[in-house]
Amino acid sequence: MYVTKADRTRQPFNKAKIVGTCVRMGASRRVAAKVAEAVEARVYDGIETNKILRIIHQQLGKYVPSVRFHIDLRRALSLIRPTPDFERFIRILLREHDYEVSPNQIIRGKCVEHEIDAIARKDGKTFLVEVKHHSNHHTPAGLDVVRIARAVLEDAVEGFEAGLNSLKIDGIIIVCNTKLSKHAREYAECRGILYISWKLPLDNSLRMMIENKKLYPLTFLKNLNMGTRRKLELAGTLLVKELVEEQPSELSKRTGISIDTLRQMRHDAREILSREESILS
Repeated sequence: MYVTKADRTRQPFNKAKIVGTCVRMGASRRVAAKVAEAVEARVYDGIETNKILRIIHQQLGKYVPSVRFHIDLRRALSLIRPTPDFERFIRILLREHDYEVSPNQIIRGKCVEHEIDAIARKDGKTFLVEVKHHSNHHTPAGLDVVRIARAVLEDAVEGFEAGLNSLKIDGIIIVCNTKLSKHAREYAECRGILYISWKLPLDNSLRMMIENKKLYPLTFLKNLNMGTRRKLELAGTLLVKELVEEQPSELSKRTGISIDTLRQMRHDAREILSREESILS
């Protein structure tokens, strides 16, 4: 039996992937196996992967209550405004993973000036950070993204060597909310360009960095309308956990959102962050 991916290519149905998805969403292996069995019973040849994901959410919601309060994380990332919100989100994420981060720098290269999304420092090394966002979460970052990053890095390094800037740079990191194309990955690895994409590197992907720290964006909430979200973003609130950390009364004063609405959002946020399983047979 085959499934149809977003790019219309087909691949064999893999029940192990269903188990992995469920575990990442807070299920135990036992529950994940039960959900995978239920999903397998409902799929058919040629089913689209987005339909499989909906079935997973429906079935998993019986065991993991938090699933009822959020959407798919990859889709949630695609809904963030590219500028300034996604760039700010990535800076927060890097800081939580022990980088010292400086935002929005202008670096003089040997040839021209470059606007850099962030400078990140860790373990004695300094990196330029290029943030790439796609509103379609199935769109990969292509080869040109990596080529441009390499050109920026080389010009900035040569600018330092020529005394045109004071930043000794060790490398550049591309951070993208989707995957990199095969050619982009091959070129990056050949040229020593670091990248953080949706699923890669395996031990430090964007998904893992978010889930390990529970740094979910507001767009992760299922019942959040665009108007309310925009008020929160304008007030500087970007993360689900910030809804728990700040009192609804204070947040209401800053945003104009009703206290009752904020209390419900706070409840949903707590459910997501707790990821507690229901004890069901």
